[in-house]
Order: sequence, then C-alpha cells, then structure tokens
Amino acid sequence: MSPPPTDSASGPPRLFDPHRRALRLARAANVFADADFLHRRAAQGAVDSLEAILRDFPAAVDLSAFPGPFAGLLADSDAAGRVPDLRSVCDARAAPGETPLPLADGSTDLIVSLMTLHWANDLPGALSQIRRALRPDGLFLGTLFGAGTLKELRAVLTEAELAERGGAHPRVSPFADGFDGAGLLQRAGFALPVSDVDRVTVRYPDMFTLIRDLRAMGETGVPVGPVRPLTRTIAARAAALYAERFGEADGRIPATFEIVNLSGWAPSETQQKPLRPGSAKVRLADALGVKEGE
Repeated sequence: MSPPPTDSASGPPRLFDPHRRALRLARAANVFADADFLHRRAAQGAVDSLEAILRDFPAAVDLSAFPGPFAGLLADSDAAGRVPDLRSVCDARAAPGETPLPLADGSTDLIVSLMTLHWANDLPGALSQIRRALRPDGLFLGTLFGAGTLKELRAVLTEAELAERGGAHPRVSPFADGFDGAGLLQRAGFALPVSDVDRVTVRYPDMFTLIRDLRAMGETGVPVGPVRPLTRTIAARAAALYAERFGEADGRIPATFEIVNLSGWAPSETQQKPLRPGSAKVRLADALGVKEGE
C-alpha cells in the first residue's frame, strides 16, 4: 500500500480531505443539536476549568467547529464575567492548521478549540498557530478524540469489508494517542502543558443508530482519495458482528469515545518555572526527617 499523500517531501501525511469535511459539517448543521452530547460534555469541562482560574480573559476566541455548546454553557457559568468578549472564528474549522488563523500574533488572551483538532492533517502546526496568537500568559483549552474512540466500530467495519471484498478502506478516522497530548503542546511552544483523557461509553440499540449520531455530529470519516461506498451486505455483516462481539445482555451495544483534554499557556516571564537540577536548598532526607540509608 502506498503511503498517504503529502504536500511536499518533508510535509506531514494528508489523512483528511478538507472539502469532504466541510460537506459533512454543512450536512450536520441542522441536526447537530440532536447529537451534541459529547460536544456539550467537552464544553462543560472547558467551562469548569475557567471557573477554577480566577483571572480575566478580555479577548477570547472559540475555534470549535460547533461553537454553540461552549458559548451557551459559558454564558450561564460563574466565569462569564471574566470572559466578556468571546468571538467565534470558524474559518479553518474544516481543516485546522491548513491556512493561517485570522488572528494577529499575541492578540488573544484565551483560545478554545473543542472537538475539532482531531481533523488536523498537521496537529503540531495547528497548535503552533494557536500558541502564536496568544498573548504572553494566554490560555489554550482544547479537546479532541483520542485513539480508543470508536474502537468497536472500527474493528467490525474492517472485518466485514475484508470478508466481502478482500480489502478495506479506513472507515473510522485515526485519532491521536492521548498520552501524546502534553508532548504535542510542549512541541508547539506551550508552557505548563496538561493532558488527560475522559473515557465515555455510550450504549446504542444497534450500529445504525450509532452511525446516525456520528453523521449528526459531523464525525464520519473524510479520508483523502477515492473511497468505495459500503454496500448493504457489508453494513449488515458489520452490524451483526457488532452485536455478536460486543452486545450486552439487554441487546444494546457499547460505543467507546475518548475525549483528550488539553491545556497550555503561552510562555511568560511571570509564570512559575521548575528549579534547575541540583539547586535544592534542603536534602530530601532532612525534609522527611529520616537518616539517609534508612
């Protein structure tokens, strides 16, 4: 199999088609509210983080593909008064990092990007753009799907298509490993990077109801290059496999989602910095009140 196409010999692989992604988002716009529960969960986590940070963010930007959940929850929160000017910038929502953000360097106090960055062909590049747009000591809060997302659906679709056609297209997008989150932030130039994973299991009556929700979220696959559509036979085989392999006692099936939460600060001279190795003033044994060797 040939490697994914790149923009240049040294560029990152292009996994996602921005045009297809834009079409998915447009089709989902009218039904998104019917399946926005994961976006609302991610937005609530971001709002909770802001409520715990007792400082003002005069200029804030939301880069989320669907900014509604965050704006609504923020407006009803204790942090609303500390974020008086929240703008939604959706220019690059279909392809984060593909084009420069329409934000001047060092112009923004807070940038939020929820459930969007997993569609970036160049995630480190997209994060670097966000970091440059922040003022010193500006905050970034982001979420994206992690590697375990839809692991059950990926497995059964691949097996069913292999059985019917002898080969399979990537029907479920590849997602970032949550354990790489802090490293990616650091690579992009953020200070004090933090990453954690929120694992959610959603139970559905069948695979087709799950896929309907994914379409409403705008989260169906958009790979680069030609993709053969699934036949009814393959879809039926995959649904039967799903029920057989993962079905629960009541007949429902689980769908796993991993929401990777990211936070980082634009570097500033006022931030706390770790001590240099060897600069401690007190020995560990003295601090613990024990003799060395005990």
